[in-house]
Amino acid sequence: MILLIAGLFGVITGWLDLNALNQAGDVVSDLFIRMLKLISLPIIFFALVSTLSGMGEASEVKRLGGQVLKYTVITTLIAATVALVLYLFIAPAGKADALAGATEPSGPSGSYWSYLLGVIPASFIEPFYTHNVMGVLFLALLLSAAIMALEKRHKAVLHAFFDSMFAAIMKMTGLILKLMPLAVWAFVNQFIHDLHSQKVLQDLVLYLLCVVLANIVQAGLMLPLLLKFKGISPWQTMRAMWPALTVAFFAKSSAAALPYAVDCAEKNMGVQSKVARFSLPLCITVNMNACAAFILITVLFVSQSNGVMFSPLELLSWIVIASIAAIGNAGVPMGCYMLSSAFLAAMGVPLQLLVIIMPFYALIDMLESAINVWSDSCVTAMVNADLLPAMGLAEGESQVDHNGSDPT
Repeated sequence: MILLIAGLFGVITGWLDLNALNQAGDVVSDLFIRMLKLISLPIIFFALVSTLSGMGEASEVKRLGGQVLKYTVITTLIAATVALVLYLFIAPAGKADALAGATEPSGPSGSYWSYLLGVIPASFIEPFYTHNVMGVLFLALLLSAAIMALEKRHKAVLHAFFDSMFAAIMKMTGLILKLMPLAVWAFVNQFIHDLHSQKVLQDLVLYLLCVVLANIVQAGLMLPLLLKFKGISPWQTMRAMWPALTVAFFAKSSAAALPYAVDCAEKNMGVQSKVARFSLPLCITVNMNACAAFILITVLFVSQSNGVMFSPLELLSWIVIASIAAIGNAGVPMGCYMLSSAFLAAMGVPLQLLVIIMPFYALIDMLESAINVWSDSCVTAMVNADLLPAMGLAEGESQVDHNGSDPT
């Protein structure tokens, strides 16, 4: 509500076009962007390392953990791919030069090989001062893999350190977010002051349509197809998990729905307790299909709206980048939005349009939370189906059998 009021106030002051308020808006927006850039790459790095380095405990139940992670990666990559296809089809940004003017395209120089080699930095700190997002992702993945391969005592110490560093970065983020109403006013004031046509508003509607459609296609088509492939009834699974999905939607939190999800999985879906109580908490942490779609569409939309162009290789690479970011998005308040802003700030893209998206994110977040829990439920159902023979269980023990009917 405060953000909506701030946005409305920005519309009024932008329409009045008062010089003093315009100058104040310029100062506030510049300060806010500087603070976002300050925390952008640390958020990406520490979010990934703190999350992935703590996943080594899954080795205690290697088969179960491996199955969960396998389906998490598959579903997240599918979600990001669906988002890219829809983005290219709908093209919400179009030529999108309304905010940036005639900005030159910023594709990679040299060959694709030189672009790929640029992902690997020459020193540990280089990607941070050169704002090399791919380099930061590479370092985070490499360091996480090394930590997981250490002895338990070393691994515990390093995981605690990076987890604490991530908590500190998020505390800084929380302080910066307190300025969000002021930033929304400043950016909307600038937006209205500079608006010369309805094109940007039309593009914003297409962007929101693209995000919603990507989530609907993933939840209503891709995930059910995966369930069908494993011989599981999507309808029965949806009906069994509906109470948890409802809680996630209205609470805007997949974590808040976890107790309901575990209960529904065990009692309604017939998932074994050891599977439900391991898979769902892990999925709540790392399996965020909707987040991957949001990050990909938002980064591409805001970038292209500011005149940044992407090569085919870069567009494909964003499927992997968005998927990795979503998997490392554990416990981040407004995580999808913050990671999107972190990527854009690290790339040097103006954030005015991203802040204008902010008031709509509350509604998007409700849909994303429910779809994330739905994806978690599908992963858990598939893992349970894979492990039934290994556990020596009778097929009739599952309330949702492979034919999609309740065994009676």
